[in-house]
Amino acid sequence: MNQLATSDFTEITQLIVSARQRAVQAVNTALIDLYWQVGQVISHKIAAAEWGDGVVSQLAAHLAQTQPGLRGFTRSNLFRMRQFYETYRDDEKVAPLARQLPWTHNLIILNQSKRPEEREFYLRLAIEEQWSKRELERQLKTALFERTVLNPPKVSPLVTQIHPEALSIFKDSYLVEFLDLPHGHAEADLHQGLLQQLKQFLIELGRDFCFVGSQYPLQVGGRDFALDLLFFHRGLNCLVAIELKVGRFEPEYLGKLDFYLEALDRDAKKPHEHPSIGVLLCASKDSEVVEYALSRSLSPALIAEYQTQLPDKALLQAKLHEFYRLNSPDDDAADDSGASA
Repeated sequence: MNQLATSDFTEITQLIVSARQRAVQAVNTALIDLYWQVGQVISHKIAAAEWGDGVVSQLAAHLAQTQPGLRGFTRSNLFRMRQFYETYRDDEKVAPLARQLPWTHNLIILNQSKRPEEREFYLRLAIEEQWSKRELERQLKTALFERTVLNPPKVSPLVTQIHPEALSIFKDSYLVEFLDLPHGHAEADLHQGLLQQLKQFLIELGRDFCFVGSQYPLQVGGRDFALDLLFFHRGLNCLVAIELKVGRFEPEYLGKLDFYLEALDRDAKKPHEHPSIGVLLCASKDSEVVEYALSRSLSPALIAEYQTQLPDKALLQAKLHEFYRLNSPDDDAADDSGASA
């Protein structure tokens, strides 16, 4: 009998892996449904004054005694099931999302998110990006929701025309605290650090980003050029060029990025792919300078910051509270009624 190569067994291996993943998901869905139903019963009993809080302690003790080996039904967890049900029971859009995540993910989002829209934001992203528990906690710690609402990505008009969905994919700032870069680091330090921590950087960029190359060679008119980092985005179906700058954004940087995008589209882009997008990743930027620079840019480009330290989440939450206060329809209505009076 001929000795078969390992690759000959790939099809069966993939079938097994896929079946295991479906089984794990089915078990998780059943468990979350169980917690939802238990939370529903407890909520209704307490609301109808049939039970007091003390009864939940008795229930936990009863389950521990009558269901040996049963885990996850402590007094505190039973109250969390009640909270889980009461949080999502009236939200038909969000409740199905919660059922797609493990219980630990749900608890993290419940405990650390203050607003319904914030919970929906993290539920959707955790599912789309398939974040681990650790990565979900990191995204909450970096105040991703607050940063997304307060600072949408700065893009050229052509980006919104060619890739309107890009606004929900790219960020205004990217956290690279995992690089441990020293103060006064050089561009080479940033570049090398991103390559060494490429897996972490890809998580920060987003699940659909695929790494193509570093110092990607471009030859134009007999001259050689090198693009800092080149990625491909599966959802946008386009190349994404990233140029690194360790200083503040300067308008002249856009000219070089435009040149690289033209070279990519002429010489590297496949016929079925969409026009390339360029990202200038700078240490800092002035919003007004960025707006002026991008307003007449003829290339699909965006300008973002990289941050080497975690942001002050409490400060961002205060800014977000003020943002909602100023943009609340109730406030507008109150102002209108006051003016008419």
